[in-house]
Amino acid sequence: MRALLPYGMANFERRGFRTDRPEARAVLEERARSFLDGFNLALSRWGDVHEALTTVPEENRGFAYEGAGMYAAYRDLPARGRDTALRRLLDGPGRAYVHLIHVGAGWGLSPARLPAPFRLPGTPLLRWLALDGAGFGEVFFGGLRALERRSRRAPTAPGSARLAGCGRALWFAQSADVAGVAGVIGRQPDAARADLWSGIGLASAYAGATTESDLEALVAAAGPAAPAYAQGVVFGTTARFRSGVVPDHTVLACRVVLGADPETAASWADTTAADLEHSPDVAAYQEWRTRLRGITAARHAA
Repeated sequence: MRALLPYGMANFERRGFRTDRPEARAVLEERARSFLDGFNLALSRWGDVHEALTTVPEENRGFAYEGAGMYAAYRDLPARGRDTALRRLLDGPGRAYVHLIHVGAGWGLSPARLPAPFRLPGTPLLRWLALDGAGFGEVFFGGLRALERRSRRAPTAPGSARLAGCGRALWFAQSADVAGVAGVIGRQPDAARADLWSGIGLASAYAGATTESDLEALVAAAGPAAPAYAQGVVFGTTARFRSGVVPDHTVLACRVVLGADPETAASWADTTAADLEHSPDVAAYQEWRTRLRGITAARHAA
């Protein structure tokens, strides 16, 4: 892909997303435009890509690295398994955005019709975040019909990772409306709901557009899937913490949903992954998420 992505792609009205929540819409459209910034900066300034990405404000830079991850994955596709571009992006400053780069690499899975993550460098466990990115792209471009189609598929471990990305995109499609999110998820098959709520947790902690009452309402609306929602909050917080830029909305999500500070939440992600991080098997990724859900369930029960 060698063409700049048009910024109209981030316009919620054009996407058919909710436009009746102007404040949340403005926040989330800005996040989406930062993704496009990252892709376009990587395309036009690949020779100094990390320097180029510093032009994106710190709070949105993770989204820009996600977009750059999509571009790098496209650069690597014709290379028949070599991952030169992704390795370059993950080097140096990119290490702070390792989660987002893997997610961005997955954006191209849907249009490229690739059924599983192509080879990703040096981070076997995190490679499955590419499926999260694929799920996000699927719903961001395909809308609620795409989410419903994905939710009706027979449960599989890769499908579970992809559904979480669908849930993350739902946060954008509903402009962070708790009732809207809960209504859509409530209409999906039982087997899909926890993964969708996991994606909502990641998006609400990382992208934001929430208040304290919103976060409390999300925990209540998730019901039995509250530990999965909280696991998503841990994932989103970990990505923010690793970047060194933890916005107020992430701190708030940690306090309200997890009863913890961001450093503690990120330590849970690290500890539960310690003996899994070198496994390329999707079962290890699922075990990581299950362990985190065990921690969050215990905290909710306490």
